[in-house]
Amino acid sequence: MKRRKKAICEADLYPAVKAFLQGQGYEVKGEVRDCDVVARRGEEPPVIVELKLRFNLALLLQGVERLSLADEVYLAVPRRAGSRYEGASPEDRLVQKLCRMLGLGLMTVNPDAPPKCAVEVLLDPSPYRPRKSKPRIGLLLGEFQRRRGDPNRGGVRGVKLVTAYRQEALRCVQLLEGAGELSLKALRATGLVPNAAPILQQDVYGWFERRSRGIYGLSDAGRGALKTFAHALDLPLQEAGAMAARE
Repeated sequence: MKRRKKAICEADLYPAVKAFLQGQGYEVKGEVRDCDVVARRGEEPPVIVELKLRFNLALLLQGVERLSLADEVYLAVPRRAGSRYEGASPEDRLVQKLCRMLGLGLMTVNPDAPPKCAVEVLLDPSPYRPRKSKPRIGLLLGEFQRRRGDPNRGGVRGVKLVTAYRQEALRCVQLLEGAGELSLKALRATGLVPNAAPILQQDVYGWFERRSRGIYGLSDAGRGALKTFAHALDLPLQEAGAMAARE
């Protein structure tokens, strides 16, 4: 019968962290003015390490508080095998990005490992200036500009969002509903659906039917979309019918 491995506590991480810092020439002391680990090398500014059994909000808040005492603040959690972390993993890219944004360092500790490999520094603290992504900014502003009105409620989950693309597809649905069927030329002539050709030809949502060359009508799913997205229709039905009739 296998013995269950003894659960560790935060204090079990201390010897490995202390040995690691001493190996770099620091004098190390534990529990100094509520700081788990404080290290100093000569007249250099102090290094602070906060110990926790898992990466969580309490550890982050503790680290942020310590930044008022030192520029070099590390968060230390036990190193787990595989993906056995409870909650957030310190090896997660977004976790490390968050620490970088806050100016915090991050390390993992295996108290049972040989001293030379007991501590792994995943991230050193440094000032953070996020690098902007011009393509993503372009997509964000483009979507914002093309979307008419505000058809989505911020923070919702599990519902179909009304994007600028979906809005334009819905305008096609409204125009076709009013006319029965229309040509691509007629749809474009309204000025309401400049992307009519790719929207109808690709038919991402299954809303359209090709009746003949260049002529389209609605599928049952398309007629259902008028009810499903009634809250997001930005073209009054009577206006859609009038435009379709003129074409």
